[in-house]
Amino acid sequence: MPSVLTRLAWLLWVASLGVVVARFVTDTSWGVTGVVVIDGMTAVMWAAVTFFSGIVHSYSRRYLAGSRHIDRFFKRVFAFTLAVMVLVAADSFLLFLAAWIAMGRVMANLIGHVEGWPQAQAAAGRARRYFLAGGAAVAVALGALWWTTGAAAISAVPAAVPTAPPAAVLVAAVALLLAAVIQSALVPFHTWLLSSMTAPTPASALMHAGFVNAGGVLLIRFAPVVAADAGVMLTAVVVGAASAMLGKLLKTVQTDVKGELGCSTVGQMSFMIVQAGLGYFAAAVTHLILHGFYKAYQFLSAGDDVDHESPTATAESGATTPFGVVVTAGTALAGGVTFAALTGKGTALDTGLLLTLLVTLTTLHAAREVVADSALPPGVRYGAVPVVAIPAIAVYAGVYNAVSGLLAEVPGVGEPVALTPVHGVVAVAFVVAYVAVETRVYTRSRRLYVTLLNATQPAPETQLTTTEEYNEY
Repeated sequence: MPSVLTRLAWLLWVASLGVVVARFVTDTSWGVTGVVVIDGMTAVMWAAVTFFSGIVHSYSRRYLAGSRHIDRFFKRVFAFTLAVMVLVAADSFLLFLAAWIAMGRVMANLIGHVEGWPQAQAAAGRARRYFLAGGAAVAVALGALWWTTGAAAISAVPAAVPTAPPAAVLVAAVALLLAAVIQSALVPFHTWLLSSMTAPTPASALMHAGFVNAGGVLLIRFAPVVAADAGVMLTAVVVGAASAMLGKLLKTVQTDVKGELGCSTVGQMSFMIVQAGLGYFAAAVTHLILHGFYKAYQFLSAGDDVDHESPTATAESGATTPFGVVVTAGTALAGGVTFAALTGKGTALDTGLLLTLLVTLTTLHAAREVVADSALPPGVRYGAVPVVAIPAIAVYAGVYNAVSGLLAEVPGVGEPVALTPVHGVVAVAFVVAYVAVETRVYTRSRRLYVTLLNATQPAPETQLTTTEEYNEY
C-alpha cells in the first residue's frame, strides 16, 4: 500500500502540473457550475499540495518502515491530500464545508496516530475540538450567506454580496476570519499546534506545509465577503500583526527543534493573514506556498539539528561589526527596492508600502543572522549575503507575479485596501518589535521570559514526561 499510494501521489502532482500549464496556455477555467471549479487558484494549490504530499509519502516509506500502523498512516495521508484537493476546487457550499471538516478530522487522526499513547490521543482530541470550532464558524458564514442571498455556490457570492443585508455580510465575514485564524493557529489559538508534536514527523511536515495554509485559502475563496467590510480587513491586519510579533517572541524562548518550528509557523501564518487583510491575496498565496516548501524541509530535516554531545563553549551570534551593519542594511534596502521594482508594490502611497516593508524587514533579519555568525568565514558573512539575498527576493517577486496572473480571474483578489493611520501604527509596531528581538531587550525581564515560556507550553495532558510511556509495540 505505501508503494501504491506514493506513486498515486506523484501522479496527482504530474497531473496538477498539467493543469497549471493548461491554465497558462488557454487562460480558461473548467468545472461544473455550482459543484467544482478548476481555475487559477485550484491549479496552483493542487500543484503545491500534491508536491508536498508526494515528498511526505516518499519520506514516510523509510520513516515508518517496520511500523505495524504504516498502512493506516498512508491511507490517512492520502485521504488528507484528496480532501485538500476537493476543498480548493469546491464551488458548492456543502462540498466546501464537507471537505473542510474531513480535512480537520483526518489531520486530528494523524496527530493521534499512535493509539496506545495517551498524550497523542489527548493532543488529537484537543486539535479535533479546535477544528470543529473552525468548521462551525465556516458553517455559520455559509449559512448566513445562503439564508440571506440564496447563493449556494462560491461562484455566486460576488454577485450576491452587493445586494445582501450588510449585517449578514458582516456576520459571514467575521465568521470566516475567525475560522481562518483558528485554522492557521494564530495567537491565542496556537496551543493546538504546539500540542500536536505527538504527530509523526512527516505528518507534522504536511500539517505545517499544507493544513494551516487552509486559513489563507478560505479568505481568498471568499474575498468578496471579507473585503466587503473595511473594518474586517483592518481587523485581519491588526490580529495578524499582533500574532506575528508574538510568534516571533515565542520562538526566541523555545529550546526544542519542533517547538521552535511550531512557533515559527504561528508567525508565518500571521504574516499570511496580514497580507490578506491588506488586500494582497496573491501575496498571501505566494507566502503560503513558499512557506510550505521551507517548513516541510525544516521538519523533515529536523533530526539533523539535534546534537548528541556535551555542551561546549562555542562562538555564538553576537554584535555586528560596523561593516556588517552596512552590509545588512544595504542588503535589506536592496531587497525591498528589488521587490518594489519587480512587482510595482510600494511605489505608491498605498498598503503596498506595508507589504514592501515586511519584505525589507524579513531580508534584514535573514541577512543579520548570517552576518552576525562569527563561525562563518568573513567572505561568506559579508560577500555571499547580498549575492544570495537579492536573487532570492527576485525569485519571490517572480513567483508573486506568476501567482497574481493565475489569480487574476478570482473575484476580489486584486483590490488592495486603502491606506489608513492604523496601517502606519502597524508598520511602526513591526519595526519596534524587530528592534526589540534583535537587541534581545526582552531578555532583561525575567517575568516576560517566564510569560513567553508559559505561552509556548503544550496542553499538560499532551506532554510526555517519561519516555517509557511511549512504546508503539
